[in-house]
Amino acid sequence: MRLRLPEERPTEPPTGYKIAHAALSQDGSRAGFLGISLGAALPYGVLDDAHCAYGRRHRSPSRLCDCGFHCLHECAEAAALTCTADHRGALLLEVAVLGRYIRFERGMRYARQRVRTATAGPCRCRRRATGLADAGWGRPGWRAVEPVCAACAGSRATVGFDDFARRGGAGLRVFAANAVDAGAAEPGRTFPELVAEAALLQARLDWFQSELARLGDKGDSR
Repeated sequence: MRLRLPEERPTEPPTGYKIAHAALSQDGSRAGFLGISLGAALPYGVLDDAHCAYGRRHRSPSRLCDCGFHCLHECAEAAALTCTADHRGALLLEVAVLGRYIRFERGMRYARQRVRTATAGPCRCRRRATGLADAGWGRPGWRAVEPVCAACAGSRATVGFDDFARRGGAGLRVFAANAVDAGAAEPGRTFPELVAEAALLQARLDWFQSELARLGDKGDSR
């Protein structure tokens, strides 16, 4: 006889945490997410159903397969995943677990979800992000975007957090995490920038001295 865990009947959807890369559709009208593991090839919306990543016709999640949405119970454990090089540009998601789910020790695998909030980490330069810019990669029909500050965005097309939430719909809210440290709040100057600024200051000082000398000559002539 095989023992089975008791069936849960929660009064409200369980909450879970995960990370995913933000993405925009090719025409820019829709916002979604790209996972980091099994379902990375299947972009999903803010409110979406899971599909078997292997193309099988069973419902997700199946006990005989590892398909379905995945999340962790602890927010800190999900946030720690953004420390790896491949996931530095991923957002931290808080999700509502909907439909059928299978509970594990560290998280859940489930059939349907709604992304409640998405938190963008600091820019790669460690300053607070101000928007999401083209990350330079994607999936067919979708372009990945990553958190950037105004200084690092450069000429890349950037979408604001509120705008991304609006394109995602379903009540999504997007926030920016604080900078990694207080010293990262202001951008550092490069050596060429400092040299150029010093030259400008010297030119202003020379002009100021010449003006003083001119005024002094006029005073002597009186």
